[in-house]
Amino acid sequence: MKAVDTSWINKKLYPFSPHHFNTANGKIHYVDEGEGSPILFVHGTPTWSFLYRDFIKAFAKTHRCIAPDHLGFGLSDKPENFRGFPQDHAQSLKELILHLNLQNITLVVHDFGGPIGLGAALEMPERIERVVLMNTWLWETKNDKAALKVDKIINSFLGKLLYLRFNFSPKVLLKKAYADKKLLTKEIHRHYIQPYPKKNSRYGLYNIGQALVGASDWYQEQWEKLDVLLSKPWLVLWGIKDAFITPNYLKKWKERMPNATIKKLETGHFVQEEASEEVVDVLKKFLMVIKN
Repeated sequence: MKAVDTSWINKKLYPFSPHHFNTANGKIHYVDEGEGSPILFVHGTPTWSFLYRDFIKAFAKTHRCIAPDHLGFGLSDKPENFRGFPQDHAQSLKELILHLNLQNITLVVHDFGGPIGLGAALEMPERIERVVLMNTWLWETKNDKAALKVDKIINSFLGKLLYLRFNFSPKVLLKKAYADKKLLTKEIHRHYIQPYPKKNSRYGLYNIGQALVGASDWYQEQWEKLDVLLSKPWLVLWGIKDAFITPNYLKKWKERMPNATIKKLETGHFVQEEASEEVVDVLKKFLMVIKN
C-alpha cells in the first residue's frame, strides 16, 4: 500500500515522530511520546491523533502519551475493503495495547473513540487504571430519533456522495460541531481535511458514519458490560454546547456513574480544540489527585 504523504503537516503544531503497527487490515500510525504511566488518547471522527496534540505536548513531560490513528483515519492506511465499525477499531486498539504491553492506562476517549476505547478496555479491564470521557455514548442508537435521521442521510445516495466525493465530514460537519467557529482556523482545519485528499481515502469516514446506528446492538452489549470498569476513577469533560452529542447524553452517563468527577465546559463537540488549556489543567489535577 502506498505510503501516506505527510509533507503537508505543520511540524510546529504536530512535531511528533511517527510509529507504526501492522494489523491484518493495514498499518496503524500512532504517536508515542514521553515516559512514565501511559495515557492512551482515542479519537473519533473525522479527527485523528492531531486532535490531542496539545495534550501530548503537555503530558509527555510526565507520562507516556500514546495516540493512534484508527485505520482509515489520519496517517494510518486507508483500506477500502475494511468495514471500519467501532468494534473493528476496538479490536485493532486491543492489539496495539497488547503489542506495546501497556499497563495502568489512563484511557482518554471522545466521540466514536468512546465505544472504540471502552470496547477495548472492557476486554482487558485489569490494564485500565482510570478513564477520561468526553462527549460520547455507549448504548443502543437504533431507537434514537436524531441518530436515525443522520443514519437515513448517510445511507442515502446523497450521503455517500457527500462523504466520498466532497469530503463532507471534515470540511462541513467538523466545523458545525464547534460552538465558537472562529477557533477553527484555516490552518487547523487544513489538518483535518488533508488526510483525505481523494475518494478512495474517505471510506473510513463513511463507514464509521454508517456505524452510528449500524453498530447499535454492539454498543448496547458494551453498555451492559460496563460494570467491570465502574470501580475505576472516572473524569467526564463535557462540552455543553454540543449540537450532536447533547447534554442528554451526559445525563445518562451521570446516572450510570454517580461517583464520576464531572466538568462542564462552554464548548461544542470538540472540547480538545475549543478549551485545550482548561481541559489540560483539569486533567492534570485529576491525575494528581488519583496519584496521591
